[in-house]
Amino acid sequence: MNILLIGSGGREHALAWSMAASPLCDRLFVAPGNPGTAQQGENVALDVTDHAAVIAFCRRESIDFVVVGPEAPLVAGLVDDLAAAGIKAFGPTRAAAQLEGSKAFTKDFCAEFGIPTAAYRRFTDAEAAKTYLRNYGVPIVVKADGLAAGKGVVVATSFEEAEAAVDAMLGGSFGEAGAEVVIEAYLEGEEASFFALCDGKTAIPFGTAQDHKRVHDGDEGPNTGGMGAYSPAAVLTPELQSRVMREIIEPTLAGMRARGTPYTGILYAGLMLTKDGPQLIEYNARLGDPETQVLLPRLKSDLVTAFLAACDGVLDSISLQWRPEAALTVVMAAKGYPGPVEKGSEIRGIAQAEGMEDVIVFHAGTKQEGDRIVSQGGRVLNVTALGTTITAAQKRAYEAVARIDWPEGFCRHDIGWRAVERERG
Repeated sequence: MNILLIGSGGREHALAWSMAASPLCDRLFVAPGNPGTAQQGENVALDVTDHAAVIAFCRRESIDFVVVGPEAPLVAGLVDDLAAAGIKAFGPTRAAAQLEGSKAFTKDFCAEFGIPTAAYRRFTDAEAAKTYLRNYGVPIVVKADGLAAGKGVVVATSFEEAEAAVDAMLGGSFGEAGAEVVIEAYLEGEEASFFALCDGKTAIPFGTAQDHKRVHDGDEGPNTGGMGAYSPAAVLTPELQSRVMREIIEPTLAGMRARGTPYTGILYAGLMLTKDGPQLIEYNARLGDPETQVLLPRLKSDLVTAFLAACDGVLDSISLQWRPEAALTVVMAAKGYPGPVEKGSEIRGIAQAEGMEDVIVFHAGTKQEGDRIVSQGGRVLNVTALGTTITAAQKRAYEAVARIDWPEGFCRHDIGWRAVERERG
């Protein structure tokens, strides 16, 4: 079959790498793609915000299946428009994607359907929000309601920090995404990511991971879109995973179905594992980035078959097989990230890193200029390695990082530290 993949980041390179290996995949197009996805399929200079242009391309190239990688096209209703044109697409509808598109929507949804999550209040007025902050106390969490590329969350440990976050969000720093803020109670515990593949009525687990949001070693500095990740997350024991399915994922699927907006696609639950059990921090309506880069190298089953089963409502007839190895990815970012960065610096040594056994370098923010690869964004490369343990995968990933020559880039040097400490006992 002919497949179109929407997106251009590290997640999409990992998806392209996995889907291109499927016996079902005849031709793979990626719009707009990156130099990494060009190794797996054909990049297409499509404006993915122009849904009519995407549909026209699908008809011209006889596309059988569209997979939407990033959140923005999902929230904008690309899956709805493709379906209306008779084109099969993987991902939630616009109404279902509100689980990611609006944090206020999700908090209200959790309250309605009894899904465990932090206590919260919603505000559109800065003074009312700051009065609530002063009465509630710190630490506290301030979130922009809409999509903010992983940067619209502030875990404030002082009133000054919390009030500055409210002023920034409601003051327009995040555009429409900050028109409303959600203020949440701070939850104590360890964070983990749980993924489920959903067909509207059935959900099956799709792996676990933990990522590192803070920009610097030791989990210091501002939040980012993610500086690295590893899978599986040992902290999510089989017992806890069953509890997450029972208390969070399945009630969500039932609630969305009851509302007439069934959820199909990947449902990504960001969790806090508290002394009272798992609580939902947030939902994402797609695979994570950089979590995809450690999930898919561990997947033995055919990804295209799994995604088609979700679209066709037959997930109850399949099971997924996983490799026993662990995977770890290190994000190499341009200096200055998550703030402004310089673009255009040359990156050498990618082939040398990929020459190592069980190492894959996924492109995220790169550009091809002749025979040179140059930086084109904040998070630029995901250096991913497999190993018998997280410790072994970490060692191999950092050996691969050392082979990449990019003075204008940086990375964290402690990705996986929690898991490594656990393995040491």
